[in-house]
Amino acid sequence: MGRTTTQTMSPAIAERYEAGRAVRADVPLESHAAVGTDDRPDPISLLLAQNETRLQPLVPIRHARMRVTPFTFYRGAAAIMASDLSRSPTSDLRVQLCGDAHLSNFGLFNGPDRRLLFDVNDFDETLPGPFEWDLKRLAASVTIAGRNNELTSKQIKSVTRASVRGYREVLAATVTASPLAVHYRRIEIESLISDPEQLRKRSRKALAKATRKDSMRALEKLTEVVDGRRRIVARPPLIIPIGDLAIGSDPTRIREFLEGYRSTLAPHRSAVLDRYNYVDMAVKVVGVGSVGTRCLIHLLESDQGAPLFLQFKEATRSVLEPYAGASEYKQAGERVVRGQRMMQAAGDILLGWSRNEERDGRVVDFYFRQLWDGKGSAEVEQMGPKRLKNYAWHCGAA
Repeated sequence: MGRTTTQTMSPAIAERYEAGRAVRADVPLESHAAVGTDDRPDPISLLLAQNETRLQPLVPIRHARMRVTPFTFYRGAAAIMASDLSRSPTSDLRVQLCGDAHLSNFGLFNGPDRRLLFDVNDFDETLPGPFEWDLKRLAASVTIAGRNNELTSKQIKSVTRASVRGYREVLAATVTASPLAVHYRRIEIESLISDPEQLRKRSRKALAKATRKDSMRALEKLTEVVDGRRRIVARPPLIIPIGDLAIGSDPTRIREFLEGYRSTLAPHRSAVLDRYNYVDMAVKVVGVGSVGTRCLIHLLESDQGAPLFLQFKEATRSVLEPYAGASEYKQAGERVVRGQRMMQAAGDILLGWSRNEERDGRVVDFYFRQLWDGKGSAEVEQMGPKRLKNYAWHCGAA
């Protein structure tokens, strides 16, 4: 972008280019290699502090999942990364951040038009902050993944640069586009595959798996009929019946909680939701960094017997808030949803939030989304240098 001429640009865009160059002069590229270590807190203490509000029986599962490889540890260590990033130089150009932009937080999902697209798909930590923070967390995740996959130093450098280049090239391409054109821009599944006519067996399998992941598939995998009624199957400690949770199974409490969620949807979305009736609920352990937070699945059914699975996850304070400033939203679930709606090219039509008061009086915020809606994730640990380079570029582009 440094070589781009401003002679053919509109005055407003040319002015933005010059402002960017001025900022880069004040904070040169090489300065970003520095990370301040003065008064750096103990990394493990940051992780343990997060466990204080989590469901304690699930904390060992989180630690076990993190310890598998350096890459899985990095996935669960957003709090450590946020602390380190706050000690690094920034240009103070602020954007809406994902807050946890590592390789495994990108993936496939269905847009409202039911076409698969590729984008960021996890926004638990979203918050406005310096644009460099997302980019550095992404680049670091590529380097760690490359080491984990036993790539050479030269290959690791190449794949890491690809992630940053994807960001830079797409940003440059959108500078002169209209705001509406940028809003509609999205990464279609076809762009992830270099030769659509000769799809690899692995690519075909991944696409087929993502396409199959819907509420019908969840119904088959997660439920059974007990005494003539459909129920979510208990598989402790990974799936726990609703009656064992602090949220309880009190119908009034559940109804108020779900009504709070419904009120956050647009009328034409809530009209769709109203066609479904409550069937069952359970806690379901997901991911790496999220383990121990309250994450539940909610089974609904229409009059025709069509299932709908919703997932609602506990939303807490973003790990970025101690360093980038407190969220402007009173509910953490609203922070997640507003950030996701702002960042994603197309999103879940049933995305919303609600607040619940538990039996002990503790207030817990949640955000809702569909459980399986064409979702697919890349198997980063199995990528060689070519696939990882292509994938890293698209993550940067997204």
